[in-house]
Amino acid sequence: MSGGSSKVLEAGGNMSMSDYLVIEEEAPIAWFKLNRPKVMNSLNTELLKAIRSAAESMRDRRDIRVVILTGAGTKVFCAGADLTERKGMSEGQVLDYLNLIQQTMMAVEGMPQVVIAAVNGSAFGGGTELALACDLRIMDEEAVMRLTEVRLGIIPGAGGTQRLTRLIGKSRAKEMILTAKPVNGKEAKDIGLVHKVVTKITDDADEHKELIAAARTWAREIAGAAPLSLRAAKQAIDEGFDCDLSAGLAIETRAYLQLLNTRDRLEGLAAFAEKREPVYTGQ
Repeated sequence: MSGGSSKVLEAGGNMSMSDYLVIEEEAPIAWFKLNRPKVMNSLNTELLKAIRSAAESMRDRRDIRVVILTGAGTKVFCAGADLTERKGMSEGQVLDYLNLIQQTMMAVEGMPQVVIAAVNGSAFGGGTELALACDLRIMDEEAVMRLTEVRLGIIPGAGGTQRLTRLIGKSRAKEMILTAKPVNGKEAKDIGLVHKVVTKITDDADEHKELIAAARTWAREIAGAAPLSLRAAKQAIDEGFDCDLSAGLAIETRAYLQLLNTRDRLEGLAAFAEKREPVYTGQ
């Protein structure tokens, strides 16, 4: 990733050097890069806190319209929970970890920006659940997504049983979870688990160039829309999803009315009439 300013976020939310999470900004896009490649970007307590803090810090960022979440290295997006850390935890600490990982997924899901998971390598357990917490998913064709928890004597605990079922349906979700079946890029696209699959052409030692380029292009296309409209549409979809139609339509109407007196709505109308590209400011 290049062309933007690079920052690193440590656990606790202070901007400084750390090994946990790299944030790179190329407004109107921000990249969140899981940065524990030596342990397959596994989710220890510090990394989870860093992701949660970064997600919360984006809530009031009007200059950022799309966030792309990816992993360091070339083979693994995220291997899920850090089992070495978990092995030494007491029962109470495990419960604290479970609460933290659930809060982290909710923070990612609750970002007002559009969030894209760029799955650059294998995503196991919590890594798949992290991708599920994003709005959109793009995947390297050689990558694999897999919920492995039943093979470890547990179940998905970071939203996997709920988000996956809502995304691909009850029957397919049961197959993935109960059999711990690995799903490659083509299969993930076929069942609606991911939206785009990217073929790797070059053998680059540091980055998945094709995936990163495709994710950036997709993010820029999305970011060209009116930012307040993106936020309102995401809000209406998320809040109305589990409601009946009548309640959902009421949510949609409220979200629509929020946009009526915005400058961007007038700019959109003017640009259409003048046959030019709109220049949105988020106002």
